[in-house]
Amino acid sequence: MTENHSISIIVPVLNEEGSLEKLYLESTNSLKIYSNWELIFIDDGSDDESNNIMRKLADNDDRVSVIQFFKNFGKADALSEGFKQAKGDIIITIDADLQDDPAEIPRLITKIQEGWDVVSGWKKDRKDPASKRIPSKLFNLVTRIFTGIKIHDFNCGLKAYRRKVVKSIDIYGGLHRYIPAIAGQKGFSVTEIEVNHRPREFGETKYGGNRLFHGFFDLFTMLFTGKYFDRPLHFFGSIGLFFIIISTGCEIFPIYDKLVNGIPFQIHFALIVFGAMVFGLGLWFFSIGLLGELLIKASGTSEKKIHSVYSKKQK
Repeated sequence: MTENHSISIIVPVLNEEGSLEKLYLESTNSLKIYSNWELIFIDDGSDDESNNIMRKLADNDDRVSVIQFFKNFGKADALSEGFKQAKGDIIITIDADLQDDPAEIPRLITKIQEGWDVVSGWKKDRKDPASKRIPSKLFNLVTRIFTGIKIHDFNCGLKAYRRKVVKSIDIYGGLHRYIPAIAGQKGFSVTEIEVNHRPREFGETKYGGNRLFHGFFDLFTMLFTGKYFDRPLHFFGSIGLFFIIISTGCEIFPIYDKLVNGIPFQIHFALIVFGAMVFGLGLWFFSIGLLGELLIKASGTSEKKIHSVYSKKQK
């Protein structure tokens, strides 16, 4: 028996005309055990027959809806709009290319019903070329280290969320990659399950070689606007401390070389000057962090933390 939860399936679409009908059939088949569900296609500026196919599916099934963008805004905007429109208690996201298996949807829902707020798919046996797998492993490793969220695959399009999660986060740009981390920052519980991953059969990959490059910029955006929003000194101070440690090494080495080996300071003049410059840079970062702390204290600006206030008087 399944719990009586309503389910929303969100599918971002960009030029996936070959896979949409099969995606619909496989998704509806996996949802047969649930009585209340909806499937929301987000057409992110497709210029093939994708929109026409989705509209036909919606005409034949009133549980299907299509949101069409004026142009290609990106996956984050597509998911963000889907989250706004979703009515389900549990929200599932899945890519339209069918590399992620819709048959995994019930397993994600079951994991949510166990009490987790976010369940991310893990493409452990990923059916992609090494040119995609290796950069992805590096990206996931760095993201785990910086965010502290212990999952293996932040990029997997197959994820499940409780409604309260998607209604409390704001994603844009490339931040869709970091939804589990953003949710974790807000105190939601995050886990993962291994999911079946299939070789690409339809369409072409939408990700170019600059994906990893932009991903790291998005990582720092996510960390600064989330984890360090209320404490900028922790962010800028860490960078400043790094530079000060380097400068200290640059200044200590000439002293050591002078005392131990008798090498005059003039030999290390360039290193000494470099150390002084780096020390000044470190102090500059510390100053920026302190100014940020003062501005936050003066303005009273902080991340919204209170969900609701309840008292007996409100009854």
